[in-house]
Amino acid sequence: MTSLSVVIADDAMLFREALASVLTGAGFDVRAQVGDVDSLHRAVGELTPDLVDIRMPPTHDLEGLVAAVALRRAHPRLGVLVLSQHLETRLLRTLVGNSTRGVGYLLKERVSGIQDFVAAAREVTGGNCAFDPEIVARLTRSAPQHDRIDRLTDREHQILSLIAQGRSNQAICEQLVLTKKTVESHIRSILLRLDLQPQPDDHRRVLAVLEYLRPWSEQAYRIALPRPITPTQH
Repeated sequence: MTSLSVVIADDAMLFREALASVLTGAGFDVRAQVGDVDSLHRAVGELTPDLVDIRMPPTHDLEGLVAAVALRRAHPRLGVLVLSQHLETRLLRTLVGNSTRGVGYLLKERVSGIQDFVAAAREVTGGNCAFDPEIVARLTRSAPQHDRIDRLTDREHQILSLIAQGRSNQAICEQLVLTKKTVESHIRSILLRLDLQPQPDDHRRVLAVLEYLRPWSEQAYRIALPRPITPTQH
């Protein structure tokens, strides 16, 4: 099986080396380690990796997240995994967007172990989402209600929340003590209740997560941009 290629972006060399060691040990091909945004864009353009891992420093500078947004727009097939010390809401909606390709956002102090981090990286390269459970909980607690999500049962809400955290079907089975057949049945029901019909270019699990997070992200976007943007503004 061909190994998945990765570019790591972080301004701390020791952290880059540690992360590279973890990913290499898990079978990833670390193509480059960079310390600034310009180098990151060059590396992605030249090396065309499967995944970019960006760590945001614990400051008010959004440079890392802005770079992640730009990379997802410029390279739609690229998986982007952001590792941050805190949840930055101002660009979260823009980062997720409407794309069905892989995206992840983990909170550094809550990554419970190497296995969880590697699992998130694999989910993102596979076209899924991988959000920290605290992010999912915070988003959904503050989200206004909307019709399609209201159709879900409590169990379906629970399963969709785990999907948003990057959990595989097997991991959901183990956490909820359910059979594989039961979990698959719930997921089929979720997709039907959300009116997500099979499409050749869409990943329905990711579309379901986007629908799950949509009302909160739209609310956060309005807060972040209180004044309307006119067509003449750039």
